[in-house]
Amino acid sequence: MNVEYHCWWSPALARDMELKVYGRAGKPVVVFPSSGGRFYEYEDFGMVEACRPTVEEGRICLITIDSVDGESWLNGAATPAERARRHQDYDRYVVEEVGPFVRNWFPGSGRFLATGCSMGGYHSANFFFRHPDLFDALIALSGVYQLTRFVGGFVDDNVYFNAPLLYLPGLEDPWYLDRYRQSQIVVGVGQGAWEDEMVADTRALQKILKAKGVPAWFDYWGHDVNHDWPWWRKMMPYFLSRLEL
Repeated sequence: MNVEYHCWWSPALARDMELKVYGRAGKPVVVFPSSGGRFYEYEDFGMVEACRPTVEEGRICLITIDSVDGESWLNGAATPAERARRHQDYDRYVVEEVGPFVRNWFPGSGRFLATGCSMGGYHSANFFFRHPDLFDALIALSGVYQLTRFVGGFVDDNVYFNAPLLYLPGLEDPWYLDRYRQSQIVVGVGQGAWEDEMVADTRALQKILKAKGVPAWFDYWGHDVNHDWPWWRKMMPYFLSRLEL
């Protein structure tokens, strides 16, 4: 498997940002890390190895990116408004820097698949729904889809438009909805330890998409399936093998 490391100074974030690329061909898969995670965690926790057959078949390439969660949603020293503003910087980084990088690296690849586990599940879903011009596929695993655990009851525009359970119910713009309906959407979650909040958010998201006429595959795994990497290592190749990539 071809593996490459890249780092550049991000104008959006005013700091160095790192990523790794696994593979040379196929559909680009942008991987968002879990809470406060780094670009290398997908490899460290065995997820790259779990996806190796699909990468080596040339069906996908993985682009594992960094997070700034410690400066945004997880930053206990910042106000909710400051956390949300910092996340908006991250949004610009992904859209204005990672997106063009991937398109240059894999010309002609079209739009990308967004994925992640836990906090990465939130990020992948949020970026997919906010930017369907960049993403046309989603595999969100064990994510939360609202931000109350990070900002409490505080809501401004930056919070509202980064919480799928807030902005999706009122979304009527056909530009977005038509692109969702033409995309492949997978939302998976276990029902074991530490998954209660994720199951509740997943069911809420399922209800919203059904009401919008947006086809999506919601898959609830068993009560022995915990919020942990060993299960995500099983989920990811399972879902990848069933998508049209």
